Amino acid sequence: MLRALYDGNCVICKSTCENLRALDWLKRIDFVDLHDQADDSERYSILNRESLMREIHVLDSAGVVFAGFAGTRRMLKELPLGFPLWLLLHLPGMNALGKRAYRFIARRRYRINKLLGRRAPDCAAGSCARLP
Repeated sequence: MLRALYDGNCVICKSTCENLRALDWLKRIDFVDLHDQADDSERYSILNRESLMREIHVLDSAGVVFAGFAGTRRMLKELPLGFPLWLLLHLPGMNALGKRAYRFIARRRYRINKLLGRRAPDCAAGSCARLP
């Protein structure tokens, strides 16, 4: 079982997790919104908040943490339809390219949301104004 910690105030992040959840037929991934007050954030105290807000973090059952592109790639391995893409993402050069593409989008995600005309409800309060 994997646990994916994501920014629920980000429309791109939220819709991506919803799509992955729909493909998770075997229920191998538990998606946790970092902004969900009902969740016990003490469980993730080893991870700092700034890092968590910068990119998705995926924890496996052994406690190994996969962040950003590596986390996204790790989740694909668990999905029946994601496995072929997981294999492709292990081709030579894909790690460097994937990390750069992930960081580019992650740093600009709230601006991209805005350009697409989508704003998370919590952004009205200014919580999405600036990312680390």
